[in-house]
Amino acid sequence: MKRIVVALGGNALGNTPEEQVLKVAHAAKPIVDLIMDGHQVLLAHGNGPQVGMINFAFELANEANNASPAMPFPECGAMSQGYIGYHLQNAIQTELQSRGLSKMVATITTQVEVSKDDPAFQHPSKPIGRFYSKEEADILAEERGYTMKEDASRGYRRVVPSPIPVGIVEIDVVKSIVDAGHVVITVGGGGIPVIRQGHELIGVSAVIDKDFASATLANQMNADSLVILTAIDKVKLNYKQPNEQSLDTISWKDLESLISEGHFHKGSMLPKVQAAISFVKLGKHREAIIASLDDAKEALQGNAGTRIISE
Repeated sequence: MKRIVVALGGNALGNTPEEQVLKVAHAAKPIVDLIMDGHQVLLAHGNGPQVGMINFAFELANEANNASPAMPFPECGAMSQGYIGYHLQNAIQTELQSRGLSKMVATITTQVEVSKDDPAFQHPSKPIGRFYSKEEADILAEERGYTMKEDASRGYRRVVPSPIPVGIVEIDVVKSIVDAGHVVITVGGGGIPVIRQGHELIGVSAVIDKDFASATLANQMNADSLVILTAIDKVKLNYKQPNEQSLDTISWKDLESLISEGHFHKGSMLPKVQAAISFVKLGKHREAIIASLDDAKEALQGNAGTRIISE
């Protein structure tokens, strides 16, 4: 039996409630395959489109004669955890019961601590929400203090910091549920970013990368494997080029060398391989796997995906 943290990529979720219900029903099958094989599974997921949709809805309502309050971004993240977690736990619970397993599934509204001194707070970079004209962006920057940046000549979007996770606040709760034999969905969307001030935790307008949060979860849970499920079957060198090359098994040190050579893009594969390295390098017998959703079971058996190892 292995303790496995599975990080679901955005391709496993939908852009609307109806689409998401269908997609998570599909995602539940390979996850339950791992549970059927006797593994302890903890599930993490992204929330990019969902948190943007929630934030946008409240902004629109607020603009309509202040019909609704402008919702702070940490609260939008919490809402997305509940919304996505509800669909995921429902789908996984249904799949478990259809296979005769009595395990329960629980979603934990999870806070993830970050450092107030993280350099990311000085350089917001994570785009959220819809596109605005230059005039609209200037008004938002003036009235709400948003940082607005042009995005690929398509308009202006709000950007927020993306700090590195320090630790998971509810980790003892997560451990108790896993130790009781049940399935946990946690650090949804990378977790709700909070800064500690004395005994108080203060939510901040930021987005934690879900792969780094998943690696932190795997580390704090002393997991055997971190499985990052994405849209492609393996990590690629020279992606979509004539000399494209798939990686099968590679040490974290060799993968780090490839990063220094500039092989991976910041907005796609780079955070995944960096998160994998951050987990594997802290334990001799750990492994990280990057694979497609449908290959999850085969990847854990060493027959698919890219496997990152210590040596």
